[in-house]
Amino acid sequence: MLILINLLGIFVFLGVGALFSKNRKEIPWRIVARLLVINIILAAFFNVSPIGRNLVRITAEGFAAFVNVAYVGIGYALPNWVYVEQMNFVTAALLPLLMIVPFFDILTYLGIFPFIIRSIGKLIAIVCQSPKFESFYVIEMMFLGHTDALAVSKIQLQKMPLNRVLVIAFMSMSCISAAMIGAYCSMMPPEYILTAIPLNVINAMIVAKIIMPIKINAEDDVIYGLDEKKERPPFFAYLTESILSAGRLIFIITCAFIAFVSLAALVNAILAFFHPNLSLEKILGVFMFPVAFLLGLTTDEAFILAEYIGKKLITNEFVVMLEAKNLIQNYSPHLKATLTLFVTSFANLSSIGIIIGALKSILPEDKMAVISKHAGLMMLSGLLVSLLTAAIGGIFTW
Repeated sequence: MLILINLLGIFVFLGVGALFSKNRKEIPWRIVARLLVINIILAAFFNVSPIGRNLVRITAEGFAAFVNVAYVGIGYALPNWVYVEQMNFVTAALLPLLMIVPFFDILTYLGIFPFIIRSIGKLIAIVCQSPKFESFYVIEMMFLGHTDALAVSKIQLQKMPLNRVLVIAFMSMSCISAAMIGAYCSMMPPEYILTAIPLNVINAMIVAKIIMPIKINAEDDVIYGLDEKKERPPFFAYLTESILSAGRLIFIITCAFIAFVSLAALVNAILAFFHPNLSLEKILGVFMFPVAFLLGLTTDEAFILAEYIGKKLITNEFVVMLEAKNLIQNYSPHLKATLTLFVTSFANLSSIGIIIGALKSILPEDKMAVISKHAGLMMLSGLLVSLLTAAIGGIFTW
């Protein structure tokens, strides 16, 4: 019965997207169906196939070993933070970024990373029958995150029509960053973190095609160029800037984490004046219960997930992951999978501001005025992608 509800949920989420579509008559349902089948096959491969499961396991172990190398440097500088029974959140999840971010930036500097992104993007364009740049971008944003992906795509975005820029904005709500995978895997089951990434790629394209269906002529389906072709700085200057960038990222995430958790606690304290059992989590849980139930969960589990969904949307994935990491092993396999699959993205309210801010530095004011009016659809897009990823991935985990 629960698996039937899970399957129904997929079609309900697609229907919600169609309900808010800017042009329902032009939705390419045949391509959407093809992408949906591809995602179901991917989910089955990673969750059921011995080869897929081993691939995910080996990749997860590789990421764990990679992140553990960072603790050598952290332990040398801050031994009292590393060599303890339980490392704090900043040490365990964020300080490794001081190694991980420069590592990926070095790959970018050497041209290895852009080559990988372009190659996968070309494959996506062929298999999914999607425009070249959108196929390229959906891979780029999964490796670089929305800010960097938008920045290096500046020339393309300036030359594209507004409706295609809106598609990019919608897809950007569902990205992650390769540099954050290690941090995610340190808190949540890595096999589901790694499964969520390819599912998010396809689901971002599905939702974009439903909410903003557009037709592109062959002569317009081109990639104009990237800012990465500008003259490169000296290697060590580039590396130093990368390290400082990683430090700023750690500081920003830490500040945001403290602020969001503290503000949520303040809201809960205020609500407690009205009723001792009233909290922000419970209120959000009530509103999000229907969508959580459609993921094939029991009533009790649906309330648990609904609270996490609401909290993730108004805070960020780190807040939820840190709260859930000590409890998730006690959850059923299906709840464990759907929770991890759902939270593996940047889809939250703060991402809207980040994306609009990044685009504002690239596009003229008249285009930005229109994009800003679609902030609600951006949030809906990110939510639907996360729900589809949880629903599709959850089919094979019980």
